[in-house]
Amino acid sequence: MTTVAVLGGGIGGLAASYYLCKSPQVTKVVLVEASSRLGGWLWSTRRADGAVFEHGPRGIRPAGAVGRNTLNMVDDLGLAGEILPVTYSHVASKNRYLYVKGQLHKMPSGISGLLRTVPPFSRPLLLSVAMEILVKKSKEDDESIHSFVTRRLGKELADIAVDSLCRGVFAGDCRKLSVRSCFPALYNAEQHRGSLTLGMLLGSGPTPVIPPGPLAQRSIKESWAQWSLRRGVESLPESITDYLQQSGRVELHRDAAVRNICPSHSGWKINLEDGVISADHIISALPAKALSSALPSSCQPLIQELHDIATVTVAVVNLEYDGSILPAMGFGHLVPSSEDRGLLGVVYDSVPFPEHNRPDGQTTRLTVMMGGAWFQEEFGDPETVTEERLLARATEAVHSHLGVTTAPRWSWVALQRDCIPQYYEGHYRRVESMRSFIRKNNLPLSLIGSCYDGVSVNDVIFSGRRAVEDLLGTGV
Repeated sequence: MTTVAVLGGGIGGLAASYYLCKSPQVTKVVLVEASSRLGGWLWSTRRADGAVFEHGPRGIRPAGAVGRNTLNMVDDLGLAGEILPVTYSHVASKNRYLYVKGQLHKMPSGISGLLRTVPPFSRPLLLSVAMEILVKKSKEDDESIHSFVTRRLGKELADIAVDSLCRGVFAGDCRKLSVRSCFPALYNAEQHRGSLTLGMLLGSGPTPVIPPGPLAQRSIKESWAQWSLRRGVESLPESITDYLQQSGRVELHRDAAVRNICPSHSGWKINLEDGVISADHIISALPAKALSSALPSSCQPLIQELHDIATVTVAVVNLEYDGSILPAMGFGHLVPSSEDRGLLGVVYDSVPFPEHNRPDGQTTRLTVMMGGAWFQEEFGDPETVTEERLLARATEAVHSHLGVTTAPRWSWVALQRDCIPQYYEGHYRRVESMRSFIRKNNLPLSLIGSCYDGVSVNDVIFSGRRAVEDLLGTGV
C-alpha cells in the first residue's frame, strides 16, 4: 500500500490519517479538505478574554469501547493535561430537564425517581421497566425508535422522553429514525435477551475489545460521565493535525474540493480544482451526498444509495449573560416536538464546564439548538433565513423557558447545514448494500464518517480506525 488518499478533513478523516500514520505499511497519506480549516463540526471559538464557546459537539462520553478508544488517542496526542472531566456525581450529570407544558421538569434519576410518579409522566417509570420484561420480541429486522419504545415501554415515554432524546442527539424525528442503527444496544438487547432490562443486566452481544490506556483507566476510576478540553473540543483536531504534520508522511491539502474521482490502473485519480492526485486506495470521510456526486457513473447503484442518505440542518446559537441567571442547575433541557417543533433544547454550558467562562466576573453561557428535522417548516430555506431571526428565536426561548429577562451580553449564530445524517428505518440495509457493492467490484474504497455507523464523535473516530485496520489487515 503506497499512497492512501483520505477525502474530508473533519474528525473522521483526521482520525483515519492518524491511524494510517501508525502503520509502516503506508508510505504516504494525502488528506484533502474542501474548506480552509480542518476539524469539521468540532469548532470552538476562543475569545481573547478566555471564554470558550462550542458551535458543534461539546461534552464527549468516555463510556464503552469507542469512548476508551478516543481517550487512548487523546492520551497519545499529549492532551491528557487539558482534559476537563465531568463525573456522574456532578450536578450536570444528575440533573437533566424536559420542558413540557410550559414548565421545566427534572428527569427522574436514582431509585427514588424510578419508584415515584414524577411529572411530566403519569406513572412510576419502574412500572414501565418491570412490564417490559413480559413484552414479546419483535420479528421485524428494523423499526422506528418511537414504535420500538411504544411497544416495549409505553407511548408516554416514547412521546415525551424518547422524542426529546432523539431531538437532542440526532436533531431528528423518532417516528422516522431506525432503532437498529441509532440505538443498536437497545435493538440487540431485545434480539439477544428478549428484553431491554435483561440485555442491560446481562449484556447484549459482542463489543470491540479496546484495552483502556492510562487516561481511560482514570475515567473509569473517577466515574466520568463526559469530558471536554480546556481550550474547547477543537483542540483535538488541532492536535491530530500537528501530529500529522510532524510525521512527515502526510500531505495536507486545504481549500481543495474534490471535483471527481476516476478509476486508474493503480487505483484512483482524484481531480481537484487545481490538480490531480493519484492514490492506491481512498478512505472517504466526505458527506455521503458529496461522495455520490464525485464518483464515476460506473459506480451506480452506490451513487444512488449515497445520495439517498438524508441530513438535517441545525442552528446553534451561543449566548452569554451577565450574572448567574439559571433557575435550575443541570446539563440543560430538551423540548419534545409536541411542545415546540423548532426548538430542540438548551444546553447550560456554564454548569458542566465553568472553566470555559471568562475568568473575571460571573457569567452564564448557554447554547440554544434549533431546527433539525423541523428546520424547513419552522424557518424556511436555510439559505435565506437571517441570523437576526435565529437569534431572536433563541433569546425568546431563554426568556420563556428560563425566565431570563435581560438581553445577552454576547452572542454567536452558527447555521450548521446538513450537519447530522438521519438513519431512517432500513439504514443498516443501505449501508450493507453499499459495502457489498464495493467488495464485489473490488473497489479500493472505504466509507467512514457520520453517514454510516454512528453520528457521535467517538463513533466517527472509531470508524476511521476500523477502516484502517480492515485495509491493512492489522491492529493499529
